[in-house]
Amino acid sequence: VDKNLAKLEKKAEENLIMLCEEKERQQEKLCKLKHEILLQETEQKLDDALDKQMKILSPLVPICERFKEQYKSFAVSLDATRHELPIKNIHIEGDVLTYLGELQKELTITQELLTEVMPSCSEEGAKVCGVLKDVKETSQELDKDLQRSFTQVQNLAFEVSKEVSLHNQRICEENHGLDVVKHWYFD
Repeated sequence: VDKNLAKLEKKAEENLIMLCEEKERQQEKLCKLKHEILLQETEQKLDDALDKQMKILSPLVPICERFKEQYKSFAVSLDATRHELPIKNIHIEGDVLTYLGELQKELTITQELLTEVMPSCSEEGAKVCGVLKDVKETSQELDKDLQRSFTQVQNLAFEVSKEVSLHNQRICEENHGLDVVKHWYFD
């Protein structure tokens, strides 16, 4: 009887060990399955959020592309009006007024010689100088206008961006409810 009891106890102990090992394997499987389900739920939430963002933002893509092109042409125009030759760092020896007086004499002599050699060209040259001066003044005025316009465009772009964001937020709040939208911004 003691031998049978010992055999039964040993067999029961082996069965208990096998059951404990099986329980551990099943618990590991359960943890893996829970983890996979959690990952799938998270991926689904992310996919849904991405779909919503794509749905909301996709109409803005062509507008942004147009703005980029317009901004590039505006920048090229603005850059073209800014170029002027610098008149700094010219070294003049001696007294500046004396130098300018001598330069004035030399320029007067040069002008008289050119007038003798090409009398009709000097009149046309004077007209061209006047036109060039007008062009320079006009380009400087355009430069100032463009700078003002650029500032206005930046301010307008900021306001438009703000209004679009607020408009989209309001639409999202109307479509999905304030409680759902709160989680998009504050989680």
